[in-house]
Amino acid sequence: MKKSINKKIKIKEETAAILCRLSRDDNLEGESYSIANQKLLLERTARELGYTSILTFVDDGVTGTTMNRKGLNQLTAEIDKGNISAVLVKDLSRLGRDYVGVGQYLDFLSENNVRFVAVSDNIDTTDGDMEIIMLALKNVLNEAYAADISKKVRTVKKMQGNMGVPLSLPPYGYMRDPDNPKSWVIDDEAAAVVRKIFDLTLNGRGIEQIARQLESEKIMTPMHYMASKGIKKGGKMSDKPHYWVSSTVYKILGLREYCGDVINFKTYRKSYKNKKQYKNEAEDMAVFKDIHEAVIERDVFENVQQKRLNKRKRPASTGVKNMFSGLLYCEECGSVLKYHVNSGNKEIKYFNCYGNNNKRGYCSKTHYIRLDFLEQVILGEVKRLTKFAAKHENEFAKIVAGQCKDSLVSDMGVKKKELANLRRRDGEIDNILGKLYEDNLSGKITDERYAKMFANYEQEQAGISERIKIVTLEVESVEDKQMTSDTFLKMVRKYTRAKTLSERMLNELVQRIVVHHAEKVDGVHVQRLEIYWNCTGVIKIPAEVAEQLPQIDIVNNTRQGVFVAYHA
Repeated sequence: MKKSINKKIKIKEETAAILCRLSRDDNLEGESYSIANQKLLLERTARELGYTSILTFVDDGVTGTTMNRKGLNQLTAEIDKGNISAVLVKDLSRLGRDYVGVGQYLDFLSENNVRFVAVSDNIDTTDGDMEIIMLALKNVLNEAYAADISKKVRTVKKMQGNMGVPLSLPPYGYMRDPDNPKSWVIDDEAAAVVRKIFDLTLNGRGIEQIARQLESEKIMTPMHYMASKGIKKGGKMSDKPHYWVSSTVYKILGLREYCGDVINFKTYRKSYKNKKQYKNEAEDMAVFKDIHEAVIERDVFENVQQKRLNKRKRPASTGVKNMFSGLLYCEECGSVLKYHVNSGNKEIKYFNCYGNNNKRGYCSKTHYIRLDFLEQVILGEVKRLTKFAAKHENEFAKIVAGQCKDSLVSDMGVKKKELANLRRRDGEIDNILGKLYEDNLSGKITDERYAKMFANYEQEQAGISERIKIVTLEVESVEDKQMTSDTFLKMVRKYTRAKTLSERMLNELVQRIVVHHAEKVDGVHVQRLEIYWNCTGVIKIPAEVAEQLPQIDIVNNTRQGVFVAYHA
């Protein structure tokens, strides 16, 4: 046993570890810093110092501002096992540029009786205490150097970013231009998948359904696809190359870069030491339009964003979702109408107001509307709109151009006002909670009363915070909205010969439909609908033109003895 221990000690005394590190910033300093040259220098030095066994640990392409590195961690594990008697580096900065972390690591080496040698700095811990002082000074200099490099890199990046040079890697669907690495060009194979995702969305597929379809068609996920092309991308890669997750589909649908835009400064870091990225406010981002070729047409992108904001509700109890779900709103209370299938007769499908059946009863009427009646009305209105556009193109374009602008201004004003009110109330609740706490401490209110009031205000504030997130996204959507009268005209012409409704048609043309409760007029129930078209809102057709267009005369026998007629 004693012989075995002595042998282990002898092996340790003969074993030195060499640590090589090179980051992207260091690579600018010249060939002398290459991993290969560091190895040659350190191996020669180790042999000159009498070490016969040499273990090599490498951190290639890793910044020195972090001490959590693969090569360094492997070295630490060997030292913990008692297998290393000396550690050699080219210079102190190869160990790290975080002087606190480096200092702690040197203490760790000292505690384990491990010699430390920085060759180019002429430092060897066996030479005495003076070297320790030099180490401390060198650490501070390396920390300052790392901070200076970080500042210079940020300055260059900021200048490039403000000139419209993309600062991030090309998203799935693009690749770097071989002739100009600072530009993006379309990657046809991946772009086809991106277009497919947008197309499926406009045709009514949900993100989970799309993910499962892509998986069944054996389409590689973005990360695996990029890896197959030799492109390194951060993040953990699944061992299932075709397993798409809904969050990936969701992210693709929200990338404005597919319209041809460059968006820089989406995130920022608080310090060069802190690698966590924080989301920037919209006003702090730099947006450059039409920099590269678009994968997705802008009007298609905007339609998809509108669909996402509409937040289609869950399917009815039958498991079937209708294409009108999320588009119909109650005229009285503003609630989204719910889709139902008659339990006694599965052929009868209808929508009604959730607020009327709600326990609070904040809506006085059902605002019931049959699906078959609704389909006839909307198809009739689409045909009427396309006739208007075809026969009176100039007048239609003039009306649409004016209303597109008015609609955007109106939407923006309403949403910004709501956002301001939400934020004001959020601040008020903060003040109320602070006062409640003081009153509880002073004995003005009991602990029980305090707990109850605190819970109520906290619940209200949680709801406000969630609504603030939603409205903020809606404001950003309105600000980014680029649908013009020309794009809307193109959409309308697309459906000139439409004979049936489709979910894509609804998504591309209709923003929302406001449903009024059917009122009895001359023995017939008359139901009014307000159709808000994308971009324009409600289109008011001049009376003299309306007379020349097809009239919508729809009467539906909703139940025995009850007839409902449509009124625009």
